[in-house]
Parts: sequence; C-alpha cells; structure tokens
Amino acid sequence: MSAGGDTLDKLVVFLAKRDGIDKLVKTFQYVSKLAHWGAESSRPEFARRAKSWETASGLSRKAFRSGRFLTGFNNLRRAPPGEFGALAVLANAGEMVYFFFDHFTWLARAGVLEPWLARRSSFISAFGESVGYVFFIAMDLVMIRRGLRQERKLLMREASAGKGADREKEVRRIRMDRVMRLMATAANAADLVICIAEVEPNPFCNHAVTLGISGLVSAWAGWYRNWPS
Repeated sequence: MSAGGDTLDKLVVFLAKRDGIDKLVKTFQYVSKLAHWGAESSRPEFARRAKSWETASGLSRKAFRSGRFLTGFNNLRRAPPGEFGALAVLANAGEMVYFFFDHFTWLARAGVLEPWLARRSSFISAFGESVGYVFFIAMDLVMIRRGLRQERKLLMREASAGKGADREKEVRRIRMDRVMRLMATAANAADLVICIAEVEPNPFCNHAVTLGISGLVSAWAGWYRNWPS
C-alpha cells in the first residue's frame, strides 16, 4: 500500500510540473504516430483516429510551452563567462528562438493566424532548436568528461588514503550527475533527429518509425530526469 501510495504521490508531483505533463503528452503524440504508421494500410479508420490523436497532442504541447522562451532569455542573462559560457549562450539562444517562434506555429495551426505562417515559423523554430541541441549536447559531454576526471582523482585518493564518507558521497553525486547528463544527451540527440526532419527532410529522418522512436526516446529520457527521486 505504501509503495503504491509513494508512486502515486510521485506521479502527482511529476504531472504538476510543466515538463512532466509535456513528456506525458509527448508520449501520446509519438505512440499515436507509430500506431498510425502501423495501421495505415490494414485499418484505415483506426489509423485516422491515431493521426487525429497525434495532431491534437502536438498542438496541445505547443500551448503548454507558452512563455518558455523567457527561460532561455533568463539563462542568457546569467550565462557564465569563458569558453563554457559561450556554449551556454549559443545553446540558450537556439532554445529561445525555438520556443519564441513555436508560438506562431501554434497560433497558425490553431487558425488564429494565417495558415502559411505555420510552415515558415516551424522551419525557423526547428532551426533554432537544432542549434540549441547541438550546443546543449556539447555542454553535457564537456561536463561528463570533467566528472570522469574528478571521479578518477577521488578514487585514486581513496585508494591511497583509505575510504572517507565525504569522498564516497561526492563520487555518488558525480555518478548521478553523469546519468542525468547522459539522459539529457539521449533526449537532445533524439530531438535533433526530429529537427533535421523539419529543416532538411530526408527519407531516414522523416520516416514515421524514425520519428516515432526518436520522440519516445526523448519523452522517456525526460520522464527519467523529471521523475521525483
């Protein structure tokens, strides 16, 4: 009973977050995309309903992202100086462009703005998103490398000076940070594939299976990162 209660408590906390509900709806979106692809030839009515679910999920996610570009803008203001700061500026600038132009895509597809704006704003949004993902991936890889070096030093010190509670705690922290950054890298790489399908269409990236799997990898990595510990 308590384990189930704990899980339910965590699910409530997860879904109270904007990122939490986004990952849930993203799962709906890409499961329905794969369902549409699988049923398109054999069960057209089911495929039509799956496509409607995919479209509705994608549009609702855009509504949930209202104002998210301010996060990127705020991070730009607080970017650290130096080489790592340059990566942070480029990553957050790309993310800010993505979320800002995503508003126009949403409004155009909802019928508030002219429909022709959807295609143009979607391209600009996806291009900015691609730039952001490239530099977020670079930042995470830099931090993973630094963490590995720091962990190696701590383990060498432990071998020579004996175990210490503080060192063990620090090693656990570094390893957990590495797992989270690997999850972020997986999500960003998967989303980058989806962006490439929009910016530079090609048979591989635009295939329903590629898009579906990429979307689910991103969504489930986000579930892991946002799930209450």
